[in-house]
Amino acid sequence: MTSKMRHAIAALALFAGMFSGAGQASVVIGGTRVVYPAQDKEVTIKLTNEGAKPAIVQVWLDDGDEKSTPDTAKVPFTVSPPIFRMDPDKGQSVRVMYTQEALAKDKETLFWVNVLEVPPKAAASASGDSNMLQFAFRTRIKMFFRPQGLAGNVTDAPDKLTWKLKPAADGKGMAVEVSNPTPYHVNFTRVAVQSGDKEVASADGGMVAPGSSTDFAMSALSAKPAHAKVAFSIITDYGAVTPMTALLNP
Repeated sequence: MTSKMRHAIAALALFAGMFSGAGQASVVIGGTRVVYPAQDKEVTIKLTNEGAKPAIVQVWLDDGDEKSTPDTAKVPFTVSPPIFRMDPDKGQSVRVMYTQEALAKDKETLFWVNVLEVPPKAAASASGDSNMLQFAFRTRIKMFFRPQGLAGNVTDAPDKLTWKLKPAADGKGMAVEVSNPTPYHVNFTRVAVQSGDKEVASADGGMVAPGSSTDFAMSALSAKPAHAKVAFSIITDYGAVTPMTALLNP
């Protein structure tokens, strides 16, 4: 891989952010998230090219800046190989290695894995027109760096969450606030308020970080319903979705 090609691919990364997770991408990541135990020397991410054509792939990590590129992202990890060709129906294992810079030891730290796929140049059409627009596709998934010996257990973290209904900050209806006293990130596919046979759900899923709170808008609610509870679904380390319920605090 030449230096010129490296810079050309890196320059596409910012543009490709507009197509993050696009359905047309052929290169698929084997999993929806990565957990990096701090005591491990490395973790492996498996990729597969499910398309009919080869692709050039670039992989890098960032600390939450969706506009980052391999040249601007500053993270304590190295990736090997960072750039490679993937033929159709072939797989590639990518190693992520922690370079030992200081990170929090009492809670998880969130990073993002970026996979940029650059398809081959389109062939000229029958009329000889080769001015066809080519898209690069970027997929981002979360990577949780997990220190050894954290308090509690990641599987118990959802049960430790506390929930309350409050007026929304923008004045439009109510919001459910979830607070996370644990050292683990908790990810949601949905959050809803249930009262009897009625339910009002937030438009989006989301996440609550360790020691933090997150609000989920419930604009259709103007007050707390009688006998209300919160129903939510969490995503486990393995990408499974688990439905749960909890009481809403006064």
